Amino acid sequence: MDPRGLRFFVFFPILFASVQLCEISAGNSDRIRSLNAELLKVAEDASKEPNPSVYLALRLSNDHNLQKESQYLQRLKDAFQPNASTSLTPVRYHEHPSTGQLALYLLALRAACHDMEALEGRQLVTQLKLHLNKEKAQIGHKDTGHPITNYYQYSLGVLALCVHRKKTDEHVIRKLLHAEERGRFVLHNKHSVDTEAMGGLAFACLERATFYKPELVANLSQAVQRVKRKILQAKTAEGAFGNVDSSPLTTQFLIATGMNPECPEAVATLIRSLERGDFQNALIKSQLLPALHGKSYLDVARMVCQAERGGLNFVTSSPRLEPPSGSRPIIRVQLLVKQPPLHVPLYRHVVRVPLGSSLLDALKVAEKLNTPKRFTFETQKTLSGPLLTAVMGVKPREGERKFWKVLRAPDTALEQGIADYIPQNEETILFKFSPW
Repeated sequence: MDPRGLRFFVFFPILFASVQLCEISAGNSDRIRSLNAELLKVAEDASKEPNPSVYLALRLSNDHNLQKESQYLQRLKDAFQPNASTSLTPVRYHEHPSTGQLALYLLALRAACHDMEALEGRQLVTQLKLHLNKEKAQIGHKDTGHPITNYYQYSLGVLALCVHRKKTDEHVIRKLLHAEERGRFVLHNKHSVDTEAMGGLAFACLERATFYKPELVANLSQAVQRVKRKILQAKTAEGAFGNVDSSPLTTQFLIATGMNPECPEAVATLIRSLERGDFQNALIKSQLLPALHGKSYLDVARMVCQAERGGLNFVTSSPRLEPPSGSRPIIRVQLLVKQPPLHVPLYRHVVRVPLGSSLLDALKVAEKLNTPKRFTFETQKTLSGPLLTAVMGVKPREGERKFWKVLRAPDTALEQGIADYIPQNEETILFKFSPW
């Protein structure tokens, strides 16, 4: 290794050494290894698009299958850098991948100890900086606008640069600080605990860096404390932070910032949720595994990728087989589509699907029905699953901040995506075209 690289890796772990001392009970090791193996199966499944978050989880684990991790990393490179340039062509902004996807990919490369000082690495860093500057410009000089994506992805981009020890434009950082202080960490008009956690991880990383003026570092420290308070205030009676799916990332934040008194209870809650089968989405599982190992995304910064040992394999127990759809009871689910201010629904119909079907399954059934008004919908692929973008031909116009809000009638917003939510018999699912 180049001597400069050696100095880099010696210094880096010291700068970003984890401050947490959250010990995970040895009694949970089998369940954690089982989750680890589940994610390894996801990585092995060539039918699914590679997800850098899954790779991050595998790398942050204490158990490894180095061969399969290496193969998955190559799939990620093929997906994110299909035409990697070795020339000095100027880097230009590209809309895809999004800020969040690109940031996760950079974190994955750091978890692989990839040399970011090589030309390809520098180009990726420049591309992410271009993304963040575009996001900043969209917010506007007086902070009256919104980022192109959202503050979750914005925070993830800042975190990725920080973990790679790349200096971030102070104006980009201050936009994020201002948004947190003004309570703008919302998603679809609702306070987003996930965004608080991701923003908090970014602030905690920046706070420990050595690039910034004392005044900015003081502001970052204050932001970390505010995020801590808001996350703890969002704790439910069941012990989750915000909701079940938000808890893995918020627990990572608490671990990273040394919240030792809350750590054992938070981890115990995650284990109970895991045993109940509450976590179905691969992205959420990939955020869960590091937390169950007492780690966070900040720990990626101190990985050295030396003397790692493999040995992790798939779970050898027989998989749980779902009964064929023909043998399952049939349930009725009503789909109701509204576009305010119109009072007449765009669509209302009851579909019949096998018990245990996802909402996405129900939408596909509705799409095939020969009804007077044919049901249509469109989705967009994201790392957390398909995102509903259009219903009955209605979608946001360019620059219009509207989305299809999905609720369990009359007014309970779904906390899971359409591919993960399992409707119950006689349930009404409301699709409402709403402003952000």
